[in-house]
Amino acid sequence: MSTTRIDVDDVDRLGRVTLSRSIEPGDLRVTGLVSELGAGKVLGYLEAAGDVESHWGFALAQELGRVDPAQVLEQAAARGIRFIVPGDAEWPTQFGALRNAGALHERGGEPVGLWVRGAHDLRQLAGNSVAVVGSRAATSYGAKQATELSRDLATMGHTVISGLAYGVDQAAHRGALIAGGPTIAVLPGGVDRPYPAAHAQLLEAIAERGLVVSEAPPGAGPTRTRFLARNRVVAGLSEGTVVVEAALRSGALNTAHWTTNLHRPVMGVPGPVSSAASTGVNQLVRLGQASMVTSAQDVITDLTTHANAAATSADGASGELDESFIPGPVSSMRSGVPGSVAPVAAPRR
Repeated sequence: MSTTRIDVDDVDRLGRVTLSRSIEPGDLRVTGLVSELGAGKVLGYLEAAGDVESHWGFALAQELGRVDPAQVLEQAAARGIRFIVPGDAEWPTQFGALRNAGALHERGGEPVGLWVRGAHDLRQLAGNSVAVVGSRAATSYGAKQATELSRDLATMGHTVISGLAYGVDQAAHRGALIAGGPTIAVLPGGVDRPYPAAHAQLLEAIAERGLVVSEAPPGAGPTRTRFLARNRVVAGLSEGTVVVEAALRSGALNTAHWTTNLHRPVMGVPGPVSSAASTGVNQLVRLGQASMVTSAQDVITDLTTHANAAATSADGASGELDESFIPGPVSSMRSGVPGSVAPVAAPRR
């Protein structure tokens, strides 16, 4: 699909392409500056730093001069890959929350741009989405729970977001595809590089029926840093995160931490107390850092409750009076039972 731009000039877009090709995804020193000043000013700052060897941007400045952003865009487009930036109609508005979500492992901030494969609109798909993440070394229990949960969420109209990894991630994607629903794979490397390689066929199916997204440019390989940066993109895109199996040192817990930093619901599927693969997620639930969910309906209920609470908080901040707690004659006819909440559809952005 073509990208529609809203008040984003070519200079800014080309600058963001240059930065995307030169910096590591989620480099907070750059993402924060770009969000505040724009790509053009940041490029100028880094180019000036190229003359100061002791400056952190010295090596980066040398790389910037080797990038031809227009050529990069042309080569990507020839492979069905587009580059979207803040201000584009397709850019998910919920990403803005990453600007104030802090940092984990020195990664953070709103992406300078995203590389996307697939015909769908990212903003539309992500507007009603749930991340389903978990252990790469999933047990048969974990794979079954992730598949069934994602299948049911997709059947109920939700987009499932995950990371294409072995175990829970691949089960989540397959569950959504089984239901005929869309799914989004967020990769640690380029959208043209399946990782793991064994998931090349699955990646093509996702690109055809959903979207493949990465902060890293085409051709980039996965690294530990890029995995960590990828997790914040997964959390930033979704309305909430469900963890299905996670050991105490699982990367899925990093995604859960990002979700918490974004003030979005973290949910956990409990596992057997004897299973090391579920130790991390069980601890999240025990410590009250995640709600326990056992079905897609539980997930939707948690998302809806969170959306209602956020709306109530916003109404209170705007100074509107909640008449449902005013006694009898003073209360308006639209008030129902005090404290009751009318059923609402699953939250959409």
